Formats: sequence, C-alpha cells, structure tokens
Amino acid sequence: MNTLPPLLWLQAFEAAARTLSFTQAGQELAVTQSAVSQRIRLLEDRLGQKLFVRHPRSLTLTPAGQAWLPSVQEAFSRLSDGTAEVFGPRSEAPVTLRATPVMQQTWLAPRLLAFHRAHPEVVVRLVSAIWPEDFGPEGADIEIRYGRGDWDAVTTVSLGGEHMLPACAPGVAERLAEPADLAGETLLHAVGFAVGWPAWLEHAGVPDLDRRCGSLLCDSQVMTLSLAARGGGVALTHRSLLEARDDLVAPFALDVPSDEGFWLVRPARRIVRPEALLLWEWLVADGSPGDEALR
Repeated sequence: MNTLPPLLWLQAFEAAARTLSFTQAGQELAVTQSAVSQRIRLLEDRLGQKLFVRHPRSLTLTPAGQAWLPSVQEAFSRLSDGTAEVFGPRSEAPVTLRATPVMQQTWLAPRLLAFHRAHPEVVVRLVSAIWPEDFGPEGADIEIRYGRGDWDAVTTVSLGGEHMLPACAPGVAERLAEPADLAGETLLHAVGFAVGWPAWLEHAGVPDLDRRCGSLLCDSQVMTLSLAARGGGVALTHRSLLEARDDLVAPFALDVPSDEGFWLVRPARRIVRPEALLLWEWLVADGSPGDEALR
C-alpha cells in the first residue's frame, strides 16, 4: 500500500476502537453513527482486513485491529505533541482530566469544585474511564489511574497508600458485630482489583465464608457502592473513598493493605500547558502525594 488511509478514517477507527462503540465514536467526532460505520468499512476495504467484529449490541476488535491500534494512537499522540512544539499549545482548549467514575464522585468532586471556584477561567473537561485499557496518552492532559504506578513514559504522583475494607448501609451494619456475621449477606464484588473479598475474608480468619453468602459482580465500584448504600449488600472498597461518603459505614475496623493505589499521571514528554499545570499542582497539593517519580 503506497499511501496512508485518509485521516478521517483513521480518526474513526481510533475513536471506535477506544470506545468499542460507533455511536460513542460519532458523538466524540461530532458525526453520526452511520458516518463512523461507513468510514470504518471504507478503511477495512482499503486495508483488506476486518478491524472489528460486529455483534448485535457490541463491538470487539479483531486481532488485526488490536495489533494496529497502539500504532495509530501513538501516531496521533506524536502528531499532537509535534504540533504543540512547533505552534505552541492552545491556551483556550479545555484541560482534559480522565478518571474512573468512583474517583470522580468521591475524591475528585470536592477538589474540582474548589479548583473551579479559585480558577474559573480554566475550563476542565472530565472524561470517564473504567478499564485499564481506557487510559493512555491520547486525549488527556491529566489522568487519575489505579495500579502500581509502573507505567512507561509518564510522570506519576502517588495519592497515598490504600487499604481495602467492607462498607455498607448503616442499617446493615447494625447486624454485623464480627466478620462471621457476614454469613447470609450479599457480598458485592467489583472486578479488576488485586485485593478482593477472598483476601479480606482470609485476613479476617473466615476464608470460606463467601460460600455462605450471596454474590453480585459489577464492573465498577460505582455500582457496588450504590448497591451497598441502598442496603443491597456489603461492598469492599478503599478506605480513602469510604471516608469521602456519608451514606456508607465500615462495620469492621479490619482492613487489608493493597499494593495498588491511585496515582496522578501525565505524559512525561509532552509540553504541559499552563492551565493543565495549574490543575496538576492543585491536585498534587491536595492529594497527600508521595514522592514524584519519572517513568
């Protein structure tokens, strides 16, 4: 192939591959879902390979699409960085901050409101992400990631060590005097965390208790904490997030340390706009950070 596909086709692929939705990609690119679908189809025809598997209500990437996506995202990132280096960053552009929904609702919300009151001239665009692959250098000035902080090509600041402990509505807590009392309760699981209910139950000395409990599995802590607040069970959450809520309580003081935690993250090689740096420094100052590490 002697020429690259048109930029509009590449943008459609990157957005659709990142969101796994032609509809969301269209909203992001300000075009219709059918326009995104058509551009993807034309791109697949040009490449001679399918990039997506189209299911009745969802999309998945083919192996070829998965292999190609990092190269396309890196190309867009390098183009963005090169444009900023030559022409300077756009000061009027919003500062894009990406974080998980539960972090937005608890830790971030009061800090972002305080920042807005102090600096109303800075426009902040908040973007939600749930899975690790939702994060990356494309499109965000600052991210709040969850993990061990061992990502490449980024500057990281730890928001502190994390401990996991049960959380539930006050009415549920009244019948929980000790960990053994969890028998018969519904345990709410948020998938994707290194420390989960099995680790906490073992630490509490009741490793097999989950066999006598109901279970609900959710793909985010937003849902487990919402269900717990409605009396629908007991969630396992981070102590720092629990302290930011007034509708949940900890029935037990026992917690389990985690080697994963929340981190402020920004691309290490990108020129930082003054507005983004202002928000970064505000969150660092208010986040009880550890040592900054260049990755």
